[in-house]
Amino acid sequence: MDTLRRQVFDRQDYYWVPEDEDEGDGATAWPSTFDQLWKGERVQEEGTHSILDMWRIVRPGEDPDYGTVQPVQPAEAQRVAGTDRLTRAHVPDIDPLADRRWFGRCAVLHDAHGRPEEIYFWGFSGD
Repeated sequence: MDTLRRQVFDRQDYYWVPEDEDEGDGATAWPSTFDQLWKGERVQEEGTHSILDMWRIVRPGEDPDYGTVQPVQPAEAQRVAGTDRLTRAHVPDIDPLADRRWFGRCAVLHDAHGRPEEIYFWGFSGD
């Protein structure tokens, strides 16, 4: 998750409005650090609508909280997709598992041979 967060930040692939946007000069630079990004009151209130709004992955049995990502558990995958070896084809089945704001999910997706291929993150962040 940390690698993905860094990539999204570096690509500026998130929602961000400078605090001084009303001045209209267009000269405000994007934040160069996470600390700079989160100092902004707008970001604190509205979020970035990205993985940057998620802070950590919860452990099995731990209750998810604001800004956390909960992995799909095998029993959940079995219940909604009929298998615990999820693939890209199962994404529509698991997408409804993220049903709260400021909360994310993740799942290991497998290739056609049952080997882990990628980690899929999804959810709702920002207002």
